[in-house]
This record gives sequence, structure tokens and C-alpha cells, in this order.
Amino acid sequence: MNIAANNLYSEMQSMSLQATKFEADPTAIKVPTTTSANFGDMLQQAMDSVNGLQQNTGDLRTRFDQGDRSVSLSDVMIASQKSGIAFDATVQVRNKLIESYKEIMSMPV
Repeated sequence: MNIAANNLYSEMQSMSLQATKFEADPTAIKVPTTTSANFGDMLQQAMDSVNGLQQNTGDLRTRFDQGDRSVSLSDVMIASQKSGIAFDATVQVRNKLIESYKEIMSMPV
């Protein structure tokens, strides 16, 4: 297997351009700018963001399946991976919260 340095560099540049394209995605997870935000509000915003990503992915899949030429397979796969990662992260946060709650409840008073 022969990997040319120029091909690798050009591929990295194209991936960088694609990444900057998806940074402007309005459904991306946003970090709240207020420092006095309520934890429940922040959690609700995160859940809404994950839900939005999953709905966007479902919409792209449906449009691709119906033959919409403006949606490419790569767009569908990237959206699917983004929503999958966001969901996995949400599940991990939930598991940590439950673990912490159980640990606090088991502490002697």
C-alpha cells in the first residue's frame, strides 16, 4: 500500500473544508452563554438539541430514500453519525447522573 504525501494532504484539506461547512449547522449542540442558567434548563436544551439532530437525520433519510437529488448519501451518513454520537453522549451523562444520585443516597446522614 503506497500512500502519497500529496494525496494525504489534499484529502486532509478537503475534510477540513467539510468540517467547517458543518460547523455552521443550526442543529448543532449549542453551549448556553449565560452563566446563571438553571441546570434543568441546560439539560432541557441539550435534550432538545439531540432530538433536533435525530429529527434532521430522519428527514434526510426520508428525502434520500424518496430520491431527492439535493441530499447525498454522505450528508445522510454524517447526520446519522452526529445524531448517534449526541445520543450516546446523552446516555452517558444520564448514567453518570444516576450513578451520582445512587452514591449520594447511599451516604450515611
